[in-house]
Amino acid sequence: MPDLSVNLAPRNPSGLTLRNPVAAAAGTFGYGTEYARIVDIQRLGAIFSKGTTLHPRRGAPPPRLTETPAGMLNAIGLQNPGVEQVIREKAPLWRRWQVPVVVNVAGESVDDYVAVAAALDGVAGVAGIELNISCPNVAAGGMIFGCDASMAAEVTRAVRAATTMPLIVKLSPNVTDIRPIAVSVAEAGADALSLINTLLGLSIDVQARRPRLGNRTGGLSGPAVRPLAVRMVYQVAGVVDLPLIGIGGISTLEDALEFIMAGASCVQVGTATFAQPRTMQTLIDDLEAWMEREGVRSIAEIVGAARV
Repeated sequence: MPDLSVNLAPRNPSGLTLRNPVAAAAGTFGYGTEYARIVDIQRLGAIFSKGTTLHPRRGAPPPRLTETPAGMLNAIGLQNPGVEQVIREKAPLWRRWQVPVVVNVAGESVDDYVAVAAALDGVAGVAGIELNISCPNVAAGGMIFGCDASMAAEVTRAVRAATTMPLIVKLSPNVTDIRPIAVSVAEAGADALSLINTLLGLSIDVQARRPRLGNRTGGLSGPAVRPLAVRMVYQVAGVVDLPLIGIGGISTLEDALEFIMAGASCVQVGTATFAQPRTMQTLIDDLEAWMEREGVRSIAEIVGAARV
């Protein structure tokens, strides 16, 4: 049997070992509980929870989703009950699961991120933190943390000091060059990088003569973004020596293999789950069968195989 396991935090004393490299993307799989009746969640490599903030958030006004060619736009606005309720209600359930749960953390200031990370540190059932730096820094006039290398490093360094848990930083694609930001975050103490987050987009209802989303703009995801995401994984793999998690329009084995061969050790599936909730289970089965056919003994053998 081929070895599908991956360690996303080999430099962290705790490590973050997944039984396979197929994980649920943050914001598309809730807290895992919502899909537990129709998906065998224990077979997944990991679940990345929806974004969690220091205080409860009501989120963006509706409509929050709209379809686009080969994808969708979403503007949820980080609706969530706040970190204390997540710890109180969700962590006890996660503690009983085999599948590791990584909490996606968001904030409007460095202090926000630090407070959430500190609250989660050492909580049974929480396997790690995924730092969503595609959020506006209110103190810097609304500039997105993930769009500036120095701000990205600052928030990463501060969170690294607040927690011993595996720290994964999720990078924004809405930048001129993602590589300097990846390097700065790696140097600031990240254990792994997730890329990419959604691309900023806008869809207009020409009959109503207004944007389709209540928030006007939203995050573009789905197959339309995959070539861009694969390119960014390929680029970042060339400048950092950290495990990478590929995200963007993955629904088939070939999609996942593209990311892995570009340099990703793991992939997250998001938009495809809306159309077919069991997409990840199928991917795991297909990947194992492909490895057996190809004589690939472990995932490590093909990570970055396409890099020349």
